[in-house]
Amino acid sequence: MNKQVPKIGLVSLGCPKALVDSEQILTRLRAEGYIISPSYEGADLVVVNTCGFIDAAVAESLDAIGEALKENGKVIVTGCLGAKSDVVLAAHPQVLAVTGPHAAAEVMAAVHQYLPQPHDPFESLVPPQGVKLTPKHYAYLKISEGCNHRCTFCIIPSLRGDLVSRPVGEVMQEAENLVKAGVKELLVISQDTSAYGVDVKYRSGFWGGKPIRTRMTELARALGDLGVWVRMHYVYPYPHVDEVIPLMAEGRILPYLDVPFQHASPRILKAMKRPGDIEGTLARVRAWREVCPEITIRSTFIAGFPGETEADFELLLDFLREAELDRVGCFAYSPVEGAAANALSGAVPEEVKEERVARLMALQEEISTEKLARMVGQTLTVLVDEVDEDGAIARSAADAPEIDGLVYLDEGEGLKPGDFVEVEIHDADAHDLWASRQ
Repeated sequence: MNKQVPKIGLVSLGCPKALVDSEQILTRLRAEGYIISPSYEGADLVVVNTCGFIDAAVAESLDAIGEALKENGKVIVTGCLGAKSDVVLAAHPQVLAVTGPHAAAEVMAAVHQYLPQPHDPFESLVPPQGVKLTPKHYAYLKISEGCNHRCTFCIIPSLRGDLVSRPVGEVMQEAENLVKAGVKELLVISQDTSAYGVDVKYRSGFWGGKPIRTRMTELARALGDLGVWVRMHYVYPYPHVDEVIPLMAEGRILPYLDVPFQHASPRILKAMKRPGDIEGTLARVRAWREVCPEITIRSTFIAGFPGETEADFELLLDFLREAELDRVGCFAYSPVEGAAANALSGAVPEEVKEERVARLMALQEEISTEKLARMVGQTLTVLVDEVDEDGAIARSAADAPEIDGLVYLDEGEGLKPGDFVEVEIHDADAHDLWASRQ
């Protein structure tokens, strides 16, 4: 008699770091023989991996939990909002269990309690790279959890704890498994990528029979030996970040650096508990471009932080004009429950916040339009993401998935996602490029 195999649905919200947590949960579920259901009605229970960083994310997560309860009825909650179990239970007391972020073991324990593990190891087939939620040709590689910084606008340390670096050999083994499975781009992520190894005093691990330090530079160099695109995200601007720029110039890793500067007013940066030497930051940006002229620098900024004056905001605009960053995102300050910044005086009216965000993004659009116009006539290597009857959609080394621009190809015959192709750029706008195959 065939026993019905239990089915579990999963809803994943939030940032790429949360996505990796979801992948780890799915991998454990499949390893134990559970089937992953693509729909609420087909699932015996649903796991909702939440985000709780800002108010909008909390609202989205609570809505998602409510939808899962309505459509299925049996829900386990995990993720950053799960660290505030009182908030979850106040809104949805009928959930089966609540766990915090990076808690795959706790999620599995709750699953086992309400949906016992099937016992058929011969059907528990999981690929070496685990279960992934991204397309097959790129994957996020999370190298650490938590953060040692105490930025006043952020509650990540209270949700995910202090920095805990993964063993470098374990990270490299995962990366190799991904590449063997067909991944063409590794996106290195953490709360603070440049702090990798600080908690273990950069101790040496082993990879390929050789010692390798648990440190960002050495990790980047080793990943560069795997023969795929390696993209560095969430890099706090420590001095040793300068060491990875030559690796970009040599072509070992992508010439792309995601550094969340957050602001450019020394007074506001001090209130944020962020590095405040803006002239030094500009000098470093210039130095990075001298070493690696093709580098793409992405950053994010907060407008309307408590106490931000028009003069402070103008300093931020001046910084953008001087730095000419390639990719920029801007968010209106949102008071997150538990953040130290909530106690600061000088709250900025919502309409002023939004007006400043719009001004900053309008300036950045001008900068981006001018920079992308210079790409017309150039030949680039791009990575194909999608192919249809109208052509193909790809990304260049300057474009991270979902947050940066795209390269539209006017012909996609013979191409498939994950292909690298040489193209010539023939048009550009503020965000995207149009190209023809060489």
